[in-house]
Amino acid sequence: MNNLIEMSAQLVTVLMLGGVLTLVMTGFPIAFVIASIALIIGSLLFGVDATLHILYTRLYSLTLSYPFLAVPLFTFMGVVLQLSGIIDDLYTVLYESLSKFKGGLAIVTVIFGTVLAACLGVITASVTMLTLIALAPMVKRGYDKSLAAGTVVASGTLGILIPPSIMLVVYAPQAGLSIGKMFMAAFIPGFVLSASYIVYISIRCYLNPKLGPPVSEEERSKLPFTEKMIKLLKSILPPALLILAVLGTIFLGIAPPTEAASMGSLAAVLLAIAYRRFSWAIAKEAAIQTLRVSSFVIIIAGACYAFVGVFMSAGCGDVVKNAILAVPGGRWASFGIIMLIVFLLGMFIEWIGIVFIIVPIFTPIIAALGFDPLWAGMMICINMQMAFQTPPMAMSIFVCKGTTPPELGVTLNDIIKGVIPYITIIIFCLILFTIFPQLILWLPEHMIK
Repeated sequence: MNNLIEMSAQLVTVLMLGGVLTLVMTGFPIAFVIASIALIIGSLLFGVDATLHILYTRLYSLTLSYPFLAVPLFTFMGVVLQLSGIIDDLYTVLYESLSKFKGGLAIVTVIFGTVLAACLGVITASVTMLTLIALAPMVKRGYDKSLAAGTVVASGTLGILIPPSIMLVVYAPQAGLSIGKMFMAAFIPGFVLSASYIVYISIRCYLNPKLGPPVSEEERSKLPFTEKMIKLLKSILPPALLILAVLGTIFLGIAPPTEAASMGSLAAVLLAIAYRRFSWAIAKEAAIQTLRVSSFVIIIAGACYAFVGVFMSAGCGDVVKNAILAVPGGRWASFGIIMLIVFLLGMFIEWIGIVFIIVPIFTPIIAALGFDPLWAGMMICINMQMAFQTPPMAMSIFVCKGTTPPELGVTLNDIIKGVIPYITIIIFCLILFTIFPQLILWLPEHMIK
């Protein structure tokens, strides 16, 4: 393709990536920023007609991507569960069981957040529910505000990693990976992170009980142990059935992820009907929220996909590849640079933009470095969890702040301060998964095909 204006690939790379980072800071929606840069730079290089052809064909091919059907299906499933409230009882039962321990309410929040992650797959829904359900009980019972808020944000953010995560649905097709294998690969890391959060809370509250005091004897449930167990089993049944309907069918090879998402949506509706929590109002609201989330994903994805089309056509992919491969220190130093870039981008750009921009660029680099693409992809996804918790973007932090009742007195600084230890834990776990890659690869290797 002949360029209208002669510019080196290095200069185009700087203009396009630098332009995105600069304009994102102005507050303009990222889809408009990325699409505008692609259109302007592409028009200068290849002409308006050729650029529009690139943008159109890239966007059209994205809309025909069959795996993306899982995005609205998983979103609908999660929203129905959230609105029907059929898993709210689980928090109450866990609260009654663990509130007598130091840091017990924070531990309950992590456990409940892990269950939500395996049912909802939508970050905003998980963080909102945890903020409304769990933050007030902790703060009102004397918990340190930073610990309480940080636990809510970190636990809610597990939803972007533990299947059925929308991020994994988006990432896998871009990297040429199986969504089902990515789901299975994310399972153990998600639970390792969850367990690490619980260990952190337990140790910190044991050393300083004032941070997470146990609930007083008068407030604790007086139910006998057997009745508590019965209540626990009843409350765990809905999420267990849903997880089996989705992840069980994928792991056993009964259905691929898109069909499993359909099963999950059906199971969510049937559970809501069985528990007499389903109504026309819930169905309408679930449909509206599903349309909103899915449109948000597709618009940003389409803009980023078109941006990458211009970026790669201008030879910028080779510039980035050569620069990373030339990093001194071998392939691990190069992979470290990739992870650092992902972390830094997460501070300024939505995760959807990161996925659609970096994955087509970094996938051939990862292959050239000789890393397992499934392991490397999962490491990048785990890394992007921090994007939800690192300002100035930090969507989870702002959702938590916006949902927190004002009377609790939880400030933005409290939330940021509370999140920092959890970011450190994620970094520690990334090192752990680097040393022991089978923590990621073992479950996908045992899937039934």
